[in-house]
Amino acid sequence: MLNRLDRSSPATTGTNAPPSGPQPARTAGRAASGRRRPTWRRHPRRGSGLAAGLFLLPTLLVFGVFAWWPIARSVQLSLQFTNLVDPAVWVGLDNYANLFADPLLWTTVRNTVWFVVLALLFGYPLPLVMAVVISEVRRLGGLFRVLVYLPVVIPPVVAVLMWKWFYDTEFGLFNQVLTAVGLGPMPWLQSTATAMPSLVLEATWAHAGSTVLIYLAALSSVQTELYEAAEIDGASIWRRLWHVTLPQLRAVLLIMLLLQIIGTFQVFTEPFVLTDGGPEDSTLTILLLIYRYAFINGDFGMATALSVLLAAALALLSAVYLRLTRTWSTT
Repeated sequence: MLNRLDRSSPATTGTNAPPSGPQPARTAGRAASGRRRPTWRRHPRRGSGLAAGLFLLPTLLVFGVFAWWPIARSVQLSLQFTNLVDPAVWVGLDNYANLFADPLLWTTVRNTVWFVVLALLFGYPLPLVMAVVISEVRRLGGLFRVLVYLPVVIPPVVAVLMWKWFYDTEFGLFNQVLTAVGLGPMPWLQSTATAMPSLVLEATWAHAGSTVLIYLAALSSVQTELYEAAEIDGASIWRRLWHVTLPQLRAVLLIMLLLQIIGTFQVFTEPFVLTDGGPEDSTLTILLLIYRYAFINGDFGMATALSVLLAAALALLSAVYLRLTRTWSTT
């Protein structure tokens, strides 16, 4: 009896001896979890940030040389009087004071804003309508895309000179057609009332093709199920445009509106070639006044000061616009 108890007692077997049977699974898991993991799994590879910086350095250098340095140089030049030949003279803010004292400045601002308003009224909705119509065409869609984009391929000066012949009072195409139907010739570029709308008409024709292609690409991403559901409900093409297309293209429309505002504020080729700012300075724009300051008056300081003001105004306008439309483009 005693010998039996001694053999079964823990004291006889030893408390530090491992159990004879297989270990539980949780003990094996605990032992495995206690092992040290390789360092490459826990920490990023050393030197990866340095390598990314080295790859990014050429881009930063190129961007700095061709973007940041010209901006800083323009600000410096706007505070000087120089014709880029003689040594520059530091004048401080005198260039800006002379700008605000020039009555032509407010004339150009008014003319440019008027051009922007007309360009938005005619040139902003027209490409969208054309894109919707072309997307609905089942046959010859590729041909229509080529015809719409064809004006963009023509060099801008060539296109403007062609339209200058169209607007000619005696031999122009438009007046020839009007005379044939008994409406008589019109002073397209010779009247202060029709000169600016004539510039807007040519600019819309010349630049609408790129916008149409952008809208066509955006329309291809619209879910076809929405159009099919609208067609089943009997919605017309205009109701589909208003309730399906426009909500799906909201972000693209807002961005294109901002880009068109920035682009139309910088109009130069049309007034320079067609009217040279006339008649009676009715088509004199901001960029055309910058050209006159620089290459006619020889005052590159004044020209650069006006350029800096225009850039600051467009930057402020863009910031306000993006702030106001930040929620509209996502809802």
